[in-house]
Amino acid sequence: MEQIVIPREKVLYTSIARATAGRDEAAHSDDGRLDAGLLPPGSGPDSDTGFTISPPNPSVPQVRSTTAASAALAESYRTVRRCTEALCEPLASEDYVIQSMPDASPVKWHLAHTTWFFETFLLVPHLPGYRPFHPRFRFLFNSYYDGVGPRWPRSKRGLLSRPTTVEAYAYRAYVDNHVTRFLESLGSQGLTQIASTVSLGIQHEQQHQELILTDLKHAWAANPLCPVYREALFGSGTPPRQRWIAFPAGLASIGHDGNGFAFDNESPRHRIWHHGVWLSNRLVTNAEYLAFIQDRGYDRPELWLSDGWATRQSQAWEAPLYWAHQDGEWSITTLAGPRRLSADEPVCHVNYYEADAFARWAGSRLPTEEEWELAATVVPLGGHFLDSGRFHPANCPAGDDRGPIHQLFGDVWQWTSSPYVGYPGYHPAAGALGEYNGKFMCNQFVLRGASCATPRSHSRRTYRNFFPPDARWQFSGIRLAKELQ
Repeated sequence: MEQIVIPREKVLYTSIARATAGRDEAAHSDDGRLDAGLLPPGSGPDSDTGFTISPPNPSVPQVRSTTAASAALAESYRTVRRCTEALCEPLASEDYVIQSMPDASPVKWHLAHTTWFFETFLLVPHLPGYRPFHPRFRFLFNSYYDGVGPRWPRSKRGLLSRPTTVEAYAYRAYVDNHVTRFLESLGSQGLTQIASTVSLGIQHEQQHQELILTDLKHAWAANPLCPVYREALFGSGTPPRQRWIAFPAGLASIGHDGNGFAFDNESPRHRIWHHGVWLSNRLVTNAEYLAFIQDRGYDRPELWLSDGWATRQSQAWEAPLYWAHQDGEWSITTLAGPRRLSADEPVCHVNYYEADAFARWAGSRLPTEEEWELAATVVPLGGHFLDSGRFHPANCPAGDDRGPIHQLFGDVWQWTSSPYVGYPGYHPAAGALGEYNGKFMCNQFVLRGASCATPRSHSRRTYRNFFPPDARWQFSGIRLAKELQ
């Protein structure tokens, strides 16, 4: 076993330059909608894709002029809204309305809900004289904010044939017009009052950009016609040889440092004592997970947590979501349609129970979220993100992923063994926006990193994603850890 020791001083004190995504001008049709066909190929961060998604850096602009700051925030808003509509460019009208399970939502609902967020939390309370687009949309497109009022059931979102998709886009255009004019008219006091809400709304929309892809993939995977969202982009390399990176015991600071945007669940920053850990320098591959399957990993209760084993039996899991075994070969469904399973790619679409069982089988464990964040301080924030247009985990690190630990960001979210709870001293904000994260701190586990469907500018070392332990439809994978003796 090849091993590398990361000096404690480097972990605690090394400053790393952070990658930022540039902004590209998007082309528009006469009605203000994004025309993806007019986007210049090769203008995004991954110039070989011919598909451009250019999410903004959603932090509050740091410029001296209030007028310039307002204009910059308005442009960040416009850019993230264009990105969402660019993701919808390959879709037909029927694709917008399907809901394949209660946890997923129709694309049309995502388009309207992200608009509802800006209307409800920005325009209604802060823009005098604003008239909502439709009085019933407050009820239809509320997700889980009890402080706002009642809402349409999540499991029945697919029943809403009305409003139509055309009306959902009209809703977006109506709100976009009011938001951008409002932002560009603000003085310094007004900008201070609403900038954090706008930034939260931008980050919220980026979350839904990822959900649009994962929810659509889940729906299309059940379609015997095997729809294709985008043609596949295949990697040309191979995974790095597995090595184990040592992080010696010591004190470390965990959580967001207050520089730039962060969700409230990333704070307060606090100090912890970590006991030392070995982390794998790469993600678990399909070949390694297939060995677990062939060794009857799904039939051995000693490898599984009690709840996981009961759920595995009731759901009849035998492989990761979207895997299929036919005529002696394994295949996988992707957003580019079905294809033969690639042994070198990171295993994906596994839930916490599966990740934990595999780690036990491999003689390892899952890292804690603190151990993962500790490792993230010694690598640049590089990887395959939504911006690359791949929409599937790559079999080798991205060009800006220099290690020594690879694919910490992009490709797949990584399950940790940490339950999703508040940091010491955490208190949710008052009002309905305080429901954004805090009320979900129960019966969920933390995932770290980012995925191939996460915008680059949405990714941070301190980002805490979270899902129930049986969730499989996200781009979720596995990194192994071992005790450092």
